[in-house]
Amino acid sequence: MRLKIYNANDFNVKLKSTIHSTGKLGFTEATAKFMKLEVGAGVKFASDDEDESMLYLMYCKEFEDGAFKVAKSGNYFYVNAKGLFDLLGLDYKKNNIMFDMVEVKELGENVYKLNMRSMPRK
Repeated sequence: MRLKIYNANDFNVKLKSTIHSTGKLGFTEATAKFMKLEVGAGVKFASDDEDESMLYLMYCKEFEDGAFKVAKSGNYFYVNAKGLFDLLGLDYKKNNIMFDMVEVKELGENVYKLNMRSMPRK
């Protein structure tokens, strides 16, 4: 028998992102630092072909064709994915839509599962 040891440092950072009312996906400062986000890099989104409600984000350090460009405003990074969120039917104008992001190392480097939470905007 072999034991698999879990490292507490792997669970210290809470990765989060939020869809702003403009349709831009913003990342918390801690998330941007953990992901090593850079202006001009790219983000791609994917869904699971067996469960399309599952959304994944792939960070591309080098911008790739078909990716959403990473931009920065002040200290915060974001991607303008309004068209995608509209296509997916996410009502970010009426609801605060947040994602708890979980790194999925089995799917490759810089791949994150987006666990959605939503509540009505005030």
